[in-house]
Amino acid sequence: MENEKTIDVLNSLIVINNDRIEGYETASEETEDADLIGLFANFISNSEKCKQELVMEVTNLGGEPAEGTLTSGKIFRAWMDVKAVFTSKDREAILNSCEYGEDEAQETYDEVLESDSEHLSSAQQSMIYDQQSILKADHDQVKALRDAMADA
Repeated sequence: MENEKTIDVLNSLIVINNDRIEGYETASEETEDADLIGLFANFISNSEKCKQELVMEVTNLGGEPAEGTLTSGKIFRAWMDVKAVFTSKDREAILNSCEYGEDEAQETYDEVLESDSEHLSSAQQSMIYDQQSILKADHDQVKALRDAMADA
């Protein structure tokens, strides 16, 4: 197995988790809804756990774990959209933007598992599937809250 490609793949997931952490930190600072603040804190914790697992794996492979967030591309713009809607503190707009960011995170995990699995050991693939499942549950919570707003 080629460690360099594996490290790159794992680092892409570190970055997406960094994006989620930053996005939900911003969301927590800007919303006044206590239920969302608690929910976002849980999402931050989930991404921090995922990130720790990924960092450990990259380090074990002799690589340098990625730091920071994407400075270009869809994910960064999605989180910036979240930040932009906070000025109005519109709950539905916040949830819409969060769901978009969650969709992008899911797409990143899907792409890694579909396109880059040959660069990952079975243990790494299992870890990534488990992480995706956790993040999918977060996505579904955001979607359910957003859908409930639309139905109200």
